[in-house]
Amino acid sequence: MAKYLLKVSYSAEGTKGLIKDGGTKRRAMAQQLVQSAGGKLEVFYFAFGDCDAYAIADMPDAVSGAAASLAVNATGAVSIKTTMLLTPEEMDAAAKKTISYKPPGS
Repeated sequence: MAKYLLKVSYSAEGTKGLIKDGGTKRRAMAQQLVQSAGGKLEVFYFAFGDCDAYAIADMPDAVSGAAASLAVNATGAVSIKTTMLLTPEEMDAAAKKTISYKPPGS
């Protein structure tokens, strides 16, 4: 499974729902969302700043991650930005791959 960082932002309407339902209910809903896509929610934290919450989830594939993101973003109450995470070992493997690339202007 691949790991994804989910950066969550609530709209005004979503924030009203958060106030009404509370944080633990939203975490449970996030867990249910990820499980329904075949994944596992590893962590979920609320935060101050650019995003209202952060989560890390294991998802079986990119299609499942995209489906979960579409379901949430379509509501308009919450928006999710998804970033695929790599382990140090995966980065080692990437660094060893030979890739052909020529920068602009060279």
